[in-house]
Amino acid sequence: MMYGFLVCRASQKATRNWLSSFNLSRSVHSIPFATVDAEGISGSQPAKVHNLVQGKWTGSSTWNTIVDPLNGEPFIKIAEIDETGTQPFVESLSKCPKHGLHNPFKSPERYLLYGDITAKAARMLSVPKVSDFFTRLIQRVAPKSYQQALGEVQVTQKFLENFSGDQVRFLARSFAVPGNHLGQQSHGFRWPYGPVAIITPFNFPLEIPVLQLMGALYMGNKPILKVDSKVCIVMEQMIRLLHHCGMPLSDVDFINSDGKTMNKLLLEANPQMTLFTGSSKVAEKLAVDLKGQIKLEDAGFDWKILGPDVNEVSVVSCKYYLLSTIIFLWIRADFKSSLSVSEWQVDYIAWVCDQDAYACSGQKCSAQSILFMHENWSATSLVSKMKDLAERRKLEDLTIGPVLTLTTEAMLDHMNKLLQIPGSRLLFGGKPLENHSIPSIYGALKPTAIYVPLEEILRAKNYELVTREIFGPFQVITEYKKDQLPMVLDALERMHAHLTAAVVSNDVLFLQEVIGKTVNGTTYAGLRARTTGAPQNHWFGPAGDPRGAGIGTPEAIKLVWSCHREVIYDFGPLPKRWEIPPST
Repeated sequence: MMYGFLVCRASQKATRNWLSSFNLSRSVHSIPFATVDAEGISGSQPAKVHNLVQGKWTGSSTWNTIVDPLNGEPFIKIAEIDETGTQPFVESLSKCPKHGLHNPFKSPERYLLYGDITAKAARMLSVPKVSDFFTRLIQRVAPKSYQQALGEVQVTQKFLENFSGDQVRFLARSFAVPGNHLGQQSHGFRWPYGPVAIITPFNFPLEIPVLQLMGALYMGNKPILKVDSKVCIVMEQMIRLLHHCGMPLSDVDFINSDGKTMNKLLLEANPQMTLFTGSSKVAEKLAVDLKGQIKLEDAGFDWKILGPDVNEVSVVSCKYYLLSTIIFLWIRADFKSSLSVSEWQVDYIAWVCDQDAYACSGQKCSAQSILFMHENWSATSLVSKMKDLAERRKLEDLTIGPVLTLTTEAMLDHMNKLLQIPGSRLLFGGKPLENHSIPSIYGALKPTAIYVPLEEILRAKNYELVTREIFGPFQVITEYKKDQLPMVLDALERMHAHLTAAVVSNDVLFLQEVIGKTVNGTTYAGLRARTTGAPQNHWFGPAGDPRGAGIGTPEAIKLVWSCHREVIYDFGPLPKRWEIPPST
């Protein structure tokens, strides 16, 4: 008992000494791992992003320049690998055997190592100066409001907390089944793939790559990580943080390249598994090139259905709903005693719709792309409230900002095509942002909503156009009548991407009908349902595709980053007087 006490005290002292490396009164450059000043990056003081291969940070003969998405100023230089420079990365992956860097029979102490690394990283991200550093860095390269960027850092920190200590080895938990005779048992193990690749997009520069990278490492794999070059500086700094927390330098390779070079590297290195998060077009190409050795979290044209119960609250939730209503009204700055429960309900649904469609300028794979309103909702002030909320978003606080994959012209062209559909109309937005210096290679559009009649959506000539995902502040809104739910379900059945969805209703029979006849892998249901939000406490990923990848939970990590291996022990003893049986 005394020994355990002394070990605990020694561990606490080591942690205090490790955390004391942060002198929070000093400048951001004093953060031990940081090689950049998030707010000081500029054309006159550009940041540099390097590659990591075989345990060494390296430059390149070619430096690609990234422009500031808010003013067009060249402010980050990327050491970009071209097709002639992939060999060191191919060699690095080839050194990792198919049985991985660790597994239940090999180097099991590495499960403990990563539990410790994760605990240290979680504590480091909880330090306000470090959290603010990553929040500001995210804002510089993927402009979004401070709260949205901070939320990404907080989810990452909570994820790391969740997988600290023994939780890493718990991911590799095995099971045993009795055999047919004495000495025989079958054991199921989670087994790594060995050399793997991770490709992640721009919109969540920290959360997506960290959660997938750590999952790959926990299960014993050796990953090469490629993040969209526009935002790769965030993960370069995070990898340096992980090194500071004890991660071996050679456990992860980090590459900056264009898509063509990365495709060539994958074909030459032949990783056992590749995780791709991004556009459906690229996902389908990789699936063919890599012969199916891939997991995908690709695009999502995400839908929300508002049920018929505008002024109704289920019996089960009634007392909680009324209580929350009273509390909400009490704390409202613009409290009006005359505000009814139904008015509050419309306010709340409008706010969630605004967040789902336009937070991060609509650049979430879970963003609300289409809203199906029951006719009961059309009779309320919902759309006008959504318009008011959309119009209060402004570039100054980045509640609306640049769109990094589409130009303004491309989004307006899509809008104009929709407006040619009979019965369609512009509800709000539809104009470029004003008084800004966003470079023309990016988009700058006011939050926009287009109404398209349900009957027109279902027409073959319109369907593909209406359900095209616009990765920006853009949504389609339509209405259905009480006898048209089958038409809505038909529209959903014909969609190709099945990531997130929301069924906004407390009507249990309505929920059962919709959930039972749809597919989306992350579906929110109930009055407070939303389409966005990928916290660390539940699965996030598509359904309906055997290649679908999840993120954030033990189930997701085991599904994506390990496979099943069965070991059958059969020690005997042989039965007494055993004889060779006849041939069969």
